[in-house]
Amino acid sequence: MTGAGSGSGARPGRGRGRRRLGAAWRRRRPLRTRLALAATAAVALVAVGVCAAAFFVVRGALYQQLDLSLTQSARLAAQRNPGAGPGPLAGECRFLAAPACAEVVPADPARDPRTPGLLPVDPAAREVARGERAPYYTDFVLAGHPARMLTTDYADGRALQVALRADRVEAGIEEAAWWLLLTAAAGVLLAAVLGYWVSRTGLAPVTRLTATAERIAATRDPRHRIELPPPGREDEITRLAGSFNTMLGELEQSVTAQRRLVADASHELRTPLTALRTNAELLARADRLTPAQRERASGALGRQLREVTGLVNDLIELARDEEPQPLVEQVRLDALVEHGVRAARAHWPDVPVELRVRVEAGSGVVVAGVPARLSRLLGNLLDNAAKFSPAGLPVEVELTAPGGGAGVGAVVTVRDHGPGIAAEDLPYVFDRFYRAEAARALPGSGLGLAMARQIARAHGAELVAEAAPGGGALFRLTF
Repeated sequence: MTGAGSGSGARPGRGRGRRRLGAAWRRRRPLRTRLALAATAAVALVAVGVCAAAFFVVRGALYQQLDLSLTQSARLAAQRNPGAGPGPLAGECRFLAAPACAEVVPADPARDPRTPGLLPVDPAAREVARGERAPYYTDFVLAGHPARMLTTDYADGRALQVALRADRVEAGIEEAAWWLLLTAAAGVLLAAVLGYWVSRTGLAPVTRLTATAERIAATRDPRHRIELPPPGREDEITRLAGSFNTMLGELEQSVTAQRRLVADASHELRTPLTALRTNAELLARADRLTPAQRERASGALGRQLREVTGLVNDLIELARDEEPQPLVEQVRLDALVEHGVRAARAHWPDVPVELRVRVEAGSGVVVAGVPARLSRLLGNLLDNAAKFSPAGLPVEVELTAPGGGAGVGAVVTVRDHGPGIAAEDLPYVFDRFYRAEAARALPGSGLGLAMARQIARAHGAELVAEAAPGGGALFRLTF
């Protein structure tokens, strides 16, 4: 009992092992091979099924024709011999060219003739003679040759058996079987060729996509693209290739922006770091300096440290593409603007900052965002405006919003009365490290406006710059 149980338990394990082996083999095959095999199997299955169905149709038609001949021969024999007794009637069907042979079979075996006929008599024939069974067909061997026989009712207590040789039918069936077998083999071969062609043609864009991806991985150059077919011939694979090209374009822009940021940052950091090293080396020889020189060098070192720290912090802020979701909350925009204006007045005491709020009384303007980041955005705009404003001329800040307090459609404008932005500089004012000709002598890293636009986009807002009527620059932030 134990041995039987162990043997029966091993068989499912072997089955699972074979299934795992087959699955592993399929996973190791390339997609093109698997697709070609699948297409070949599908077409081959259809071809074999059609040929098998055709074989049975041809076989049935040939036997139906033979059965019709037997029926006609039986009717003719009954007409020619209406009252014949038991025994042979006519024909010598052992020969191929002879007409059908016919015999009368009595219901009672005692009435059989002394000399048996050529045709076999079974109990079913006696039942037909007694009227207990319907006529039927029988396949048998006659003198070493295939034959077919019809047993039907003849008269009271008698049945009629009519037989013909079936050599031609069997030969026709065999010939049809060979032709259909050859057709099925040709269909399988054609299916294999078509499967290979379909897999090669259908996966050509995937092959190009793979080659492009491997080339990018090897060269680290995202400028490569997949060649697409002409318009009007798009399919799923073509759309996949187009999406991959779009992704490569975004990747190229990201890599280019990253490289430009690194190059610009290294360029901007080189000067303050050189000055820091010079002042540090100068302070290292403080015993040779006068107290005024030491104080001057120490002050310069502190300013340069703050400048480098601010630049590094700005670069870290710019490295973030979006705001952290856990810090997003509902922010009162009117209170935020008022706070930013107070901070700007404290930081730039020589520049008057005027604020106008055009909001319905009793309704606050609420937007979803990170308060610290929105304060940084507004602070950068105010610092930029104050930096370019001449002494005594105000920086004008205005907040307008539709009713309802939802914040959708709210607009914050910051305008200065400085030299404004030249038309050739206007498209580049939000680029990292970009400085117009008039601003290169002023302090700053050239990152403030770039950071402001990034924060605005992260909050679903739009920040644009334009020339203000009457001179100066105007920055418009629209939620």
